[in-house]
Amino acid sequence: MRKAIEATSHNFATVRTGRASTALLDRITVEYYGSPTPLKTLATITTPDASTVLIQPYDPSSIRLIEKAILESDLSLPPSNDGKAIRLNIPPLTAERRKELVKVLARLAEEGRVAVRNIRREAIEEVRREEKDAKISEDESRRLQDEVQKLTDKSIQQIEKLLEAKEKEVTTV
Repeated sequence: MRKAIEATSHNFATVRTGRASTALLDRITVEYYGSPTPLKTLATITTPDASTVLIQPYDPSSIRLIEKAILESDLSLPPSNDGKAIRLNIPPLTAERRKELVKVLARLAEEGRVAVRNIRREAIEEVRREEKDAKISEDESRRLQDEVQKLTDKSIQQIEKLLEAKEKEVTTV
C-alpha cells in the first residue's frame, strides 16, 4: 500500500502547476538507438527560473529525438531548441486549465485508491485462504482482516491528503 501511495505522489508531481519543475519530465521516454530511454538518463534537467525548464543532452545528436518525444507527450508545452539545449517555457495557468488539472488529479487519486483497494482484496483473500486451510483460527482471521481494513483506510486517507495539497497548489494563483 505504501508503494501505491508513493506512485500516486509521483504521478501528482508530474502534473504541472504553473511553476517549472523537473518532475514534469519524469514520464518522458525517448526512442534512443532503438530502445525507449527515460529522458533523465539522456540529459541534465534543471529549472533556471520559476517558468523555465532547461534540458541539456549529454549527447548533442540526441537533441532532435528529445524534442520529438516532448512534442509527442501529453505535456502540451512547445520545446525551444537552440542546438545545444532545449527550453520549455511554462505559461501561467488559466482558470479553465486549472479546472482540467484538478480533474486529472482526481483521476490519478482514484487510480491510487483503486490500487490500494486491490491490495486489500488480495490480502483478505490470502487471510481467508489460510483460515480455510486451518493455518489460522477464525478469530485470528477476523483480526487480520480488520488490520488490513485499517491499513486500507489509513492509506486512502494519505492519498486524500496528497490530493488536497496538490489541488491547493494548482488552484492558488
